[in-house]
Amino acid sequence: MKIIQLFLLSFISILLLSCSAQKKKPENKTVYQSETLVITQVTPNVYQHTSFLQTTSFGNVPCNGMIVHNNNETVVFDTPVNDEISEELIQWIQNSLKSKINAVVPTHFHDDCLGGLNAFHKHHIPSIANSKTIEIAKAKNLPVPLKSFDNQEKIAVGNQFAELYFFGEGHTKDNIVAYYPNEKVLFGGCLIKELNATKGNLEDANETAWANTATKLKANITDTKVVIPGHGAIGNTDLIDYTIKLFIQK
Repeated sequence: MKIIQLFLLSFISILLLSCSAQKKKPENKTVYQSETLVITQVTPNVYQHTSFLQTTSFGNVPCNGMIVHNNNETVVFDTPVNDEISEELIQWIQNSLKSKINAVVPTHFHDDCLGGLNAFHKHHIPSIANSKTIEIAKAKNLPVPLKSFDNQEKIAVGNQFAELYFFGEGHTKDNIVAYYPNEKVLFGGCLIKELNATKGNLEDANETAWANTATKLKANITDTKVVIPGHGAIGNTDLIDYTIKLFIQK
């Protein structure tokens, strides 16, 4: 009798574990990979796209962006590093997510944010960026986003909204962040560092303001669960705290 009871208890436990596994939300699951582009599912409707930028100082650098998907609509934050890889991303969104791209949002003026902007414009996809980004892009003869905002903006994606914020200077004078409150995912872009990262490219940085800008972000977006940095591994709000510590003025 005891053997039968033990067997039944074991069987029930296995069933419960199986059901629990099926209900678990997908986290950091690679859903697409080529030689040039990796797409990772971060939450049920948020994906990270990663392309690779060959640099003189830092070698072949993986560069992250974000895709938010809702009701067959998406918004893309940062383009891949060039037009060819951006076209690859656009095709994946259209074919795999069966989704219309409402907008693309470069989070600052460097190539890992707007290097593939012309591919999106070729598909008549609207682009929006900080007014400072547009100003710099024009001055440097870079691809220019079509619409501007100053400090805060919302973009519709399905029946939800993604939020854009400029909290101040840091990695660049124009760096913004994007937040998807429905799934509590923050795309910190290059303003936010992965854990244990170095300071990285400081060519256009404001090191004096950086920690204060990250502190403002933390104070204003308080319910973040997932943080995607511009480069490196996904984490939580520890990435914001690490960034503040890395750049705090002593």
